[in-house]
Amino acid sequence: MATNAIDQTRRMLSLVTYLRERPGARVSDVARAFGISEDELIADLDVLPMCGTSFRGGDLLDIDTDGDRIWWHNPDDVAEPLRLAADEATALLVAARAVATLPGLREGDRQALLRATAKLEAAAGEAAGASSRLSVTFESEGGVFADVDRAIAERRRLWLRYYSPARDELTEREVDPIRLFAVGHTYVEAWCRLSEARRTFRLDRVAEIKLLDAPADPPPVELRDLSEGLVQPAAEDPEVVIEVGPGGRWVAEYYPHDSAEELPDGGLRITLRTPDPASLRRLALRLGRDGRIVAPQALADNARRAAGAALAAYGE
Repeated sequence: MATNAIDQTRRMLSLVTYLRERPGARVSDVARAFGISEDELIADLDVLPMCGTSFRGGDLLDIDTDGDRIWWHNPDDVAEPLRLAADEATALLVAARAVATLPGLREGDRQALLRATAKLEAAAGEAAGASSRLSVTFESEGGVFADVDRAIAERRRLWLRYYSPARDELTEREVDPIRLFAVGHTYVEAWCRLSEARRTFRLDRVAEIKLLDAPADPPPVELRDLSEGLVQPAAEDPEVVIEVGPGGRWVAEYYPHDSAEELPDGGLRITLRTPDPASLRRLALRLGRDGRIVAPQALADNARRAAGAALAAYGE
């Protein structure tokens, strides 16, 4: 079962209390108690030491494991209730009210958030008045995220109208969402019923989204390790060489590559690998005078013809 971001956050918050009350708990017992694998638990434990009441060393959670047992090293007062300054209370109230308006938020989560907001308003006193004069509106991606997160939690299929930059067109498709993740941008990995294959969709390219009543039923797939980035070329993928001028140096920052050699004019000679070299033709058109494909020759010729056709069409 895929875990969504909100469920993982809930689990990690519960882990803090659970581990604080059970110093030396066995990894296997904790994983069983939370219904997750030991690898998932270890991944959570790698994140928890970066959490705390502030970024000062003594205020961060001090939790470690030897692979068999988990140890809590913080003194008892690290979990004492926080005292919020007026500006902190204001920021929390404004953010909480904004999140409560997100479309697609599960009703139980919305009600819990509203109850917490009411308690915070009562505790903040006069500081709550300032927050009522402020508001935040989320960009459309926030609503898409909430709908996808809800679909994953409720195991429901999604209908998307999605912009494909490679084809410069909007397509409509039904997908069974698997997980949300962020690598520079936020994505949903899903089983696409249009292509009958696993696909990755960037949330800011979703033009329209609907939750369907049909249950999501993606086939079992092995989740990819994204620690090295979203695009991970294989050694056997074809090699492509691109030369860019100073205005095209950004290509080396956005595309995984084998090498980037400095050129006398301040540009770069970039060597990269891709399973689909033809997909780089669009990059060449975008670069214009700032870059060109050097090899393979067939791809270079194809890109030049495409650029010539584009110029001709522009001149008509």
